[in-house]
Amino acid sequence: QVQLVESGGGLVQAGGSLRLSCAASGSIFSINRMGWYRQAPGKQRELVAAITSGGSTNYEDSVLGRFTISRDNAKNGVALQMNSLKPEDTAVYYCNAHVRLRVGLEYDYWGQGTQVTVSS
Repeated sequence: QVQLVESGGGLVQAGGSLRLSCAASGSIFSINRMGWYRQAPGKQRELVAAITSGGSTNYEDSVLGRFTISRDNAKNGVALQMNSLKPEDTAVYYCNAHVRLRVGLEYDYWGQGTQVTVSS
């Protein structure tokens, strides 16, 4: 079994910063892609940022230049530094990991979600 544990959400004023962290544990052979998704009330879950084991990244357009995703492969961890936060960034943020349990067996796992609220 694989678990993703998130931390770092909270309430911040517009223009402020928050850092989200996520650590994966369990029977992990390797992790290719890790990322952060978010879901605001009444909206679909969307990809915010993702990073591969090789360090390639991609970002949702609205967070480019404000958010930075990073990864610690040795600790199976991923972080999201969020700067210049806007009220529209308010959402529940979920950590995601595409985990290889063994050769030929891969699953997507999700964290429990952490609330980010940006006040205007």
